[in-house]
Amino acid sequence: MAMEKVPMTAEGHEKVTAELHRLKSEERPRIIAAISEARAHGDLSENAEYHAAKEQQGLNEAKVMELEDKLSRAEVIDVSMMSGNTVKFGATVSLLDEDTDQKVKYRIVGELEANVSEGKVSIASPIARALIGKSKGETAEVTTPKGSKSYEIIKIEWK
Repeated sequence: MAMEKVPMTAEGHEKVTAELHRLKSEERPRIIAAISEARAHGDLSENAEYHAAKEQQGLNEAKVMELEDKLSRAEVIDVSMMSGNTVKFGATVSLLDEDTDQKVKYRIVGELEANVSEGKVSIASPIARALIGKSKGETAEVTTPKGSKSYEIIKIEWK
């Protein structure tokens, strides 16, 4: 089985790289110090601080491994070099909710970069999947937990 590429914007790649660096250079030493300090308290079998620090260490190392794996398979896509009239990875899409007449704007990004509060939706999300391949003026039907929604694509930008 081929290793699946992980699409990422250049901005997203920088953020993930920075987070990996932070986990290795700040979190790892902090957790090691906490383990050493807890060990100094004696009996490890009833030492909650030691067990909490060991658990933190396991979670941190798992996150480090996950980010290293994703970065090793990253396919960095320079959105500024992209263009076109159909929605695809990296596009910033302005939509009109046909039920509420509310306008929303989403940028389609990789899974690690997705942050709805910043208007970034994952390529794997239902809304992105409904939008991919569509053009300005078309309607996308999105099935959400609250039911089906219709969005008209009013603008596709590359930035």
